[in-house]
Parts: sequence; C-alpha cells; structure tokens
Amino acid sequence: MVDPDGSPQRRSLAQKLNYLFQTFHPGQSEPYSSRYVAGAITAAAHERGDTKYEITHSYISLLRSGERDNPTMKHLEALAAFFGVPVSYFFADDEAAGRIEEQWELLAAMADSGVREVAFRAAGLSPESLETIAEVLRQVRRLEGLDQDPPSIRP
Repeated sequence: MVDPDGSPQRRSLAQKLNYLFQTFHPGQSEPYSSRYVAGAITAAAHERGDTKYEITHSYISLLRSGERDNPTMKHLEALAAFFGVPVSYFFADDEAAGRIEEQWELLAAMADSGVREVAFRAAGLSPESLETIAEVLRQVRRLEGLDQDPPSIRP
C-alpha cells in the first residue's frame, strides 16, 4: 500500500506492536497481556545480568495505545526479542513489515503441533498424493472462510 504521494505507507509503532500481541501467543488461547510481556522481558534482562533494566506493563500499554511512540532502542530490542522478530520490524514500511509478518506466521504455523503432524505424516508421499492433500486443505480453508493459501506461501 502507498500513500497518495506514492511513498510506502507506514503503520504506527502502536499498530505494529498490537499486531504482535494479537498474533503471537503460542500454546495459549488468549494473547499475552502487557503485564506478562513486561515481566518476561524484565526477567530475561535480569538473567543476562542486566539487573537495572526494567520495562513496566504500564509503559508497554502506553506504547500499544500510541500515547508514547518514542521508546529507547533497548526497549525496542527487548520487545523484538520477546516476539521473535528483528528490531527492524518496528522501523520498516508496511511492505517490508508485511514480509517479516509473513515469515513469522509461517514459523508460528510450523511450531503448531497440528501443522507439524500434518507435515510429518505427508513426508515421503508421492507428488500426486501431496497435491491431493493440498486440494483437500484448500477446500477446508474455503469452508472455514479463509484465504485459499496463507499469505506466507503465496508467490
């Protein structure tokens, strides 16, 4: 997407951060809270010996709401590390951020035990059998109202 002047659109820091919160919660049915993320980031810093580092849940909430939009590089690095994205994600235009998100979604899907089971069971099957399985999955995605192919595998 581009702005009227032809430059790539940029989502705000808050929008990118909220995207990460909404989509990254492996093994949990609910997204992580700002309190949980702050605690995990602070604990990880302390484990690395950086006992003075702290990020509070209220500060993360302010970043997510857009009330604060100029965090330190240390905070951005910590948030990026927690969510498993490069820190450049927060500075990228929407097109570049979208590519990072697609890669992340593919990795997250591969971490899903159900997706892994399908992949393991498909290993060694003939190309014809794999195409049949792919067609069944496309039909199921259609029935569930999802895109035919997830964004991360589109050409």
